[in-house]
Amino acid sequence: MLGAMLYAPGDVRVEERADPTIERATDAVIRLAATCVCGTDLWSYRGIQAVDGPTPIGHEYVGVVEEVGSDVRDIKPGQFVVGSFFASDNTCEICRSGYQTSCPHREPVGALGAQAQRLRVPLADGTLVATPEPPPADLVPSLLAASDVLGTGWFGAVAAQAGPGRTVAVVGDGAVGLLGVLAAKQLGADRIIAMSRHASRQKLAIEYGATDIVTERGDDGVAMVKELTDGLGAHSVIEAVGTHESMMQAIRATRPGGHVGYVGVAHGVELSGTELFFSHVHLHGGPAPVRRFLPEMIDLIVTRTIDPGRVFDLTLPLDEAAEGYRAMDERRAIKTLLRP
Repeated sequence: MLGAMLYAPGDVRVEERADPTIERATDAVIRLAATCVCGTDLWSYRGIQAVDGPTPIGHEYVGVVEEVGSDVRDIKPGQFVVGSFFASDNTCEICRSGYQTSCPHREPVGALGAQAQRLRVPLADGTLVATPEPPPADLVPSLLAASDVLGTGWFGAVAAQAGPGRTVAVVGDGAVGLLGVLAAKQLGADRIIAMSRHASRQKLAIEYGATDIVTERGDDGVAMVKELTDGLGAHSVIEAVGTHESMMQAIRATRPGGHVGYVGVAHGVELSGTELFFSHVHLHGGPAPVRRFLPEMIDLIVTRTIDPGRVFDLTLPLDEAAEGYRAMDERRAIKTLLRP
């Protein structure tokens, strides 16, 4: 089969890889209908996160089940499925509490390389969720978004306690930030402030439910959020970038007693204990437990209540994955969908 490999920073190649097989009785093998490039993949692509030789890449996926192991009971060949970027058993105490990405038996799907034609998914019964019926082609991008960026934006909104009567600010205008806007709207937030400098992303943020746009960053962005909130700051802030600047912007834009949901993968973030102590701001986040939200998100998508697939503004065949990375790295694309 064809699959993407990251050789070194800036060096993505699509080449022949071995077809996946059932290795454990809890595995499933799926034929991918779509996969994509994630903003998280860019950390390695840019050399910010170490690249250890040629490695499979990609962790977002939807497709049709081809084969299952002997212990798989719920997932069946022929089903169209959506999975999370971490495999989990979904039965342990941690999973049952809603934190499947911290399952003691979790496995990173990215290590298996989902930017490919086929994928082995460990712990299939706990990881995969089948759609009610095979989806029409136009719903596949939205279902793919549910595999990570929608679920991550949703968790950011939930962690920030977005809801009725609350003003939500979103730091970051990538796919996760934009879908954090969508999630905040679905959760009933009264006011949503999207922080973005890019016209196309601002437009989509407004269509997803943003009521205000702030173009400033850092302390200037914080000042604008406070100006919009009578000097108090937002009740809820979604941090969807993962840098020190974005985290401090999120914390400082939050009012005392407010909540920050941080879902950007942290790189170089250092917090002042004294500033945090006197801020009275709640922090909650981490790798999004996408599996917790998949059933609800799939239902909203198949009933056409939400359309998260619009964050994919570039679609390429799998063998052009390198261009998909370049386009996102150069901010020519919000998110690249790859067709195997």
